[in-house]
Amino acid sequence: MTQGPTQARDRRIIAVVVTFNRLELVQRLLARLREVDGLAQILVLDNASTDGTGEWLATQMMSGATPGLLARSLPTNRGGAGGFHDGLAWAIDLDAELIWLMDDDGVPAADCLSLLLEHADGLDFWGPAVLAEQDTARLCFPIRLPGGSKVVHDMGAVEKAAEDGLIRDVVIPFNGVLVTTELVDRIGLPREEFFIWGDDVEYLWRAREAGARCATVVDAHFLHPATDDLGTPMMFGRTTYNHSPSDLKHYCMARNNLVNLRDYRGGLHATAFVVKTFWFYTFSRPSLGRLRLSLSAMRAGLRSDFTGHERFLA
Repeated sequence: MTQGPTQARDRRIIAVVVTFNRLELVQRLLARLREVDGLAQILVLDNASTDGTGEWLATQMMSGATPGLLARSLPTNRGGAGGFHDGLAWAIDLDAELIWLMDDDGVPAADCLSLLLEHADGLDFWGPAVLAEQDTARLCFPIRLPGGSKVVHDMGAVEKAAEDGLIRDVVIPFNGVLVTTELVDRIGLPREEFFIWGDDVEYLWRAREAGARCATVVDAHFLHPATDDLGTPMMFGRTTYNHSPSDLKHYCMARNNLVNLRDYRGGLHATAFVVKTFWFYTFSRPSLGRLRLSLSAMRAGLRSDFTGHERFLA
């Protein structure tokens, strides 16, 4: 028997939020989550913040200002990957049936969860359109439409491509996504050793390999600050590269992306990524230092050494 929206809402839904040194943003997010009906609990994983986040969360729990809030301050910064790894495990221990995952710097529209639940009968891993907070007519993260090579940023193109309100097999993980406990039981938890960058993609690709039904619900919206360096054009505009000015982010991106491509797409795609990196830091944005950092990260990934990013942590 299929499950309608009312039945889906009756399932035990737990939100999981991962935060690090963004007190004002997590305050904004929790204010929104207090307005959302249907949440059994809100779990916040604080990655050893130093800006007072942990203390504020403790006060919130003691005062009961945010109903259902439970917060943990981790002893060390485990990044988004470690935070979602621990948060998913915690939600399952609390008997979640659906888990709503999000970073601290985004905020769901007031009707986001309600619109997602309308599709709960046929999906295992699904989420909203993630819009650029500064320009909601555009996606925050470009997506490749199914059945072709076209990559789009424009929300109008996404709506036009949708079938029954969905973009099948496409979802931006950890930005307001729902995942069923049954799927987590099948595929396990996110790769905590990735720290940041690529853990979300790896989890999606793992879910797809397990036959999970994935989709983006185009009418459900999640706002996220736009990142200008994502998808920097290269090779005369024929492709893009995920450049970041942060050494920490770049190291994790180069290491984790190569590992993901090797494990899920094969050696040819992994080699192409190495070639793109050489091109980008030789011609597009010449930087011998960044090229050396990239190669160091890639070698570490191929050796399954996931400790090198620690030198960039404050």
